[in-house]
Amino acid sequence: MSTGNRMARGWIAALSLALACWLGATAGHAQQTADGIRTEPVRVVTVTRPPFSLVEDGEETGFSLDLWRAVSADIGVETEIMRVESFAEMLDMIRAGEADAAVANISITAEREAVLDFTQPIFEAGIGIMVPAREKATSSILGMLFSRDLLIAVAAAFGLLVGAGMLMWLFERRRQPYFDHDARGALFPAFWWALNLVVNGGFEERQPRSPAGRVLAVILVISSLFLVSVFVARITATMTVEAIQNSVASINDLYGRSVGTIEGSTAAGLLDARDMRYRGFSGLDPLITAFETGELDAVVFDAPILAYYVNTAGEGHGELIGAALFRENYGIALPTGSPLAEPINQSLLKLREDGTYETIYRRWFGTSG
Repeated sequence: MSTGNRMARGWIAALSLALACWLGATAGHAQQTADGIRTEPVRVVTVTRPPFSLVEDGEETGFSLDLWRAVSADIGVETEIMRVESFAEMLDMIRAGEADAAVANISITAEREAVLDFTQPIFEAGIGIMVPAREKATSSILGMLFSRDLLIAVAAAFGLLVGAGMLMWLFERRRQPYFDHDARGALFPAFWWALNLVVNGGFEERQPRSPAGRVLAVILVISSLFLVSVFVARITATMTVEAIQNSVASINDLYGRSVGTIEGSTAAGLLDARDMRYRGFSGLDPLITAFETGELDAVVFDAPILAYYVNTAGEGHGELIGAALFRENYGIALPTGSPLAEPINQSLLKLREDGTYETIYRRWFGTSG
């Protein structure tokens, strides 16, 4: 056999082997895609952010997690959910490759995109402002005006008027007919005289005639000026506080107030950009606790999460003001170069087209997405 024939056969064998390897890899990739990208479960990390991610009756649920379940079922993968305490920890796990996907209310930002990959948006949101509910503020006003201390003061004032009137009866009962009654019969006339003295300066025709009565009348008039001034000042101060509390209509009204948000959030970035001082919290629970205990005048955070709070656990505690600020989109975060990106994006498009996304959205938000 000639050397040329042997070389030709060698080349043919090499090409055949290469083609077989390529076909095998392609078939394997196709089979892997058909079987759901991978055989092991996808490690999904999340953080508690109602209504996007929460534990309810021992079950992992929420809008984002329900949407992920629909995606995972569509692309044929199993899921292992890992719940962590903080948002930063969740994103760090994606960067470190300790998780395959992060699902919650994750804003798609340029800074995060530089170190992570994102799917197409799964939710359109914005930053909201929450302040104490007006119903609660009104209740607070009534509580201050009719507090135990104030009621005691009013009762003491009535007692003082009755006592002063009866003392005047004692001084004047033999000097003018108005006070010419026995003790029981003089009770209301004496009280009425003292009340008119305090409010109107007294009766012209009922001026005290005894020296002791005149001294008592002068003391009552001077004391009444002080007591009425204190009462009016208390009401005025309370109404002023109410007016200040209800004057928050936009983010520009938050300067100089106690504002809270979560550290590292897009809301914190917005406040930083406006040079606004705020208290940063590690998580949602301590932030809400500080708001409910009156430590904060306002909370600036993701509008959908604040809306969910004021309509559920926070009903009567807080209310949203103004339109949402800084429109943003949430996405599923993935490690850079993740092979899951394309299948997930295709599935998200499919779920929007077949109505599955709309069904999940209405389940959690009650309106069209």
